[in-house]
Amino acid sequence: MNSQQPAKQNQLDQVKNLDGNLATARFPVVGIGASAGGVEAFRQLLSRLPLDVGMAFVLIQHLAPDHKSLLREILSRETAMPVLEVLDNMAVEPNCVYVIPPNTKMTIKRGLLKLTPREKSRVMIMPIDTFFLSLAADLGPKAIAVVLSGGDGDGSRGLEAVKDAGGITFAQSEASAQVSSMPNTAVATGRVDFILPPQEIATELANISRHPYIASPTPAKSVKVLAEGESAMPAILTLLQTATGVNFSHYKHATLKRRILRRMVLYKLENIDDYVTYLREHSVEVQALYEDIFIHVTSFFRDPSAFKTLSTKVFPNIAKKGANVPIRIWVAGCSTGEEAYSLAMCLLEYLDNQPIKPPIQIYATDISDRVINTARAGFYKHSAVADVSPERLQRFFTPVDDGYQIAKSIRELCVFAKQNLCSDPPFSKLDLISCRNVLIYLGVEIQKKILPTFHYGLNPTGFLMLGSSETTGDFSNLFTTVDKKQKIYARKLAPARLTINLIADAYDSEIVKSTPSHDPSLSDFDFQKEADRVVLERLAPVGVIIDNDLEILHFRGQTGLYLEPAPGKASHNLLKMAKDGLKLELRAAIYQARQQNLAVRKENLQIVDDKETRQLNFEVIPLKMRGLEEHYFLVLFQATTSAAMPQSTGGCVTQNDAARTTPESASSPSELENARLSQELATTKEYLRSIIEEQEATNQNLRAANEEILSSNEEFQSSNEELGTAKEEVQATNEELNTVNDELQRRNHEATEVSDYLENLISSTNIPSLMIGNDLCIRRFTPLAQSVLHLIPTDVGRPLRDINHALTVTDLESQIREVINTLKSTEQEVQDRDGHWYDLRI
Repeated sequence: MNSQQPAKQNQLDQVKNLDGNLATARFPVVGIGASAGGVEAFRQLLSRLPLDVGMAFVLIQHLAPDHKSLLREILSRETAMPVLEVLDNMAVEPNCVYVIPPNTKMTIKRGLLKLTPREKSRVMIMPIDTFFLSLAADLGPKAIAVVLSGGDGDGSRGLEAVKDAGGITFAQSEASAQVSSMPNTAVATGRVDFILPPQEIATELANISRHPYIASPTPAKSVKVLAEGESAMPAILTLLQTATGVNFSHYKHATLKRRILRRMVLYKLENIDDYVTYLREHSVEVQALYEDIFIHVTSFFRDPSAFKTLSTKVFPNIAKKGANVPIRIWVAGCSTGEEAYSLAMCLLEYLDNQPIKPPIQIYATDISDRVINTARAGFYKHSAVADVSPERLQRFFTPVDDGYQIAKSIRELCVFAKQNLCSDPPFSKLDLISCRNVLIYLGVEIQKKILPTFHYGLNPTGFLMLGSSETTGDFSNLFTTVDKKQKIYARKLAPARLTINLIADAYDSEIVKSTPSHDPSLSDFDFQKEADRVVLERLAPVGVIIDNDLEILHFRGQTGLYLEPAPGKASHNLLKMAKDGLKLELRAAIYQARQQNLAVRKENLQIVDDKETRQLNFEVIPLKMRGLEEHYFLVLFQATTSAAMPQSTGGCVTQNDAARTTPESASSPSELENARLSQELATTKEYLRSIIEEQEATNQNLRAANEEILSSNEEFQSSNEELGTAKEEVQATNEELNTVNDELQRRNHEATEVSDYLENLISSTNIPSLMIGNDLCIRRFTPLAQSVLHLIPTDVGRPLRDINHALTVTDLESQIREVINTLKSTEQEVQDRDGHWYDLRI
């Protein structure tokens, strides 16, 4: 014991009580949680750990609050590493073991262990979850969570957070655990990387400690392992898209690389090319990587202040509806459903005090089938509802074995569905969209496509709620801030355009580009690239890009000699900004370029600027952007002295007025004035000619349209008679449908009653019964079947072969399959591992 004192004193010297400016640990920290039977598991694990593994180990066990713990003394005999009982603000160091003291809750922040007194509460205390959650937030990819023997569900929620943060997760195997409930609950989450006995967990920790992803002091250095295999990234993205239908090319590559590195750790691969080969040979790993990429960190009433803000600033506005007009909410990226159910509860609580209670429709979507199925079932462990108030637990939850289920009245308000935000159509006529902590994992281009989609889906008075690290970015023209701190925005009355190409392949997230003047999602680069190509052919004169309405979209170079802001309300209209002498010429040239779809050139024009006459040429060039139906034009200006603007090629219409008199050819002021008036007269005649041609074309179109209208009017009259007859048929059909609907509602009510009776019968029967489908997956079971067959509520839907039951029947599955095929019952006596005999009937 004395050998431990110097090391302990060294740790005590590092206790920080000043400003807490200690940097986060640059080495892995392993959180190890256990309860009943955990001491033996701790001893087995520590005894096999090398002394120089380069990790810190923090042990959290359920301890009696009023008894002194001897855990430090017991474990000191199993390892030569220092074993220390934690003091508040103690700094973690590698190759040291830290033990939680009694009657405290422990967290880690910036590499310091924080202790707080354990408060008295009617709900179950979850110290392992508390530490794991803080470990995930503080260490991220360098967090490691281990769940050992124990008798409840503590640790599973925090273990999920560690994995979603990029860390590694372990659980003790059922056969080696004295009490298997806690590790089994962790395994049932589907987020455990390794299921091993304690001794093998120690060996695996030593192995992964040498991997670059774990050993590198900073994430930036660990990502360098991918540098040499950068060409392998497209291959991985292609494998993912082929297997899952999701295009990850626009996701943040830094996040993708961290997830790929995490998977490489599990298989001890240090070369990404080797991992690509592994993916091609093991299709199961492609699906595992797909699930690993998505981060499903959520909880009930996450960030309570945000829900308070909803109740005060959002719900009063969206609840101003009639009794039959529903409140429509969309939760995008709903994960396992806690966010959607929290909104439903919060909205119901608000409507309790309102005279009119409109119906509620909540649509919750996610890209992962696994989390959607979890959300739809509505089963949650005790650890998941630890932060829910007792009042809400009583009102909105139904107690079940090992946890709670969302009440049926709440589940009926929420519709869960799989959806890809990048390619699938959105919901519409929504009052609120909640998309928290989803956009931060997507690239900028995808964000620019999703936010206009949200704007399209909202009602004119709708609201958008984002995560704490997200904003609307460049879309201030679409949303206005309601609450800056809680990231709540209101929809602006701007043109709503759906930017998702619904015709494209489901795997592709190409966007239908809309008019740039209204849709900020269209990149300026497209205009720049096309304009640069044309301008470089013409020695780069100054100019502007305009749309079909003559609105200026881009200025190229210094155009102050030709354009200036007009007095009054600000405008970017080309004709309003053009200087005297250019308006008529520009209008005529643009009209001609639009009609003929060819470049039009004007030369030797005069403008007056501060009593000074300038001479210039200009050219109007049609631009056709790929994927856009609208017309755009590039207008180029060039001042002239003796050299003229280079002639255009490629089918351009060139207009040289030889009759125009230049200033050099005039010999007196009167002749100059005559030349100016002649130029103006010629321009006016040309403009009037274009107006007359346009008017004649319009009249001809109107005559044709009038004939079509007369013909259509006759067809409408005939259709009106048919519609009158169809209306009577629809009314009769509607009456039949109402009758059928009433009958269906009655039968649905009867089916609900029968289902309730069946649930009561199953819950009260004293016979262990297990119901299995044709696929040999578990459908229902009675409470007594849990103890006999070692079942937990989350086993519903799992194959029977995955259940480690206690019956000594080697061919149980084949016997069940035979009964299914022959429809003949079987009966036999069987024995379990404890020597109890049962009468087994299939």
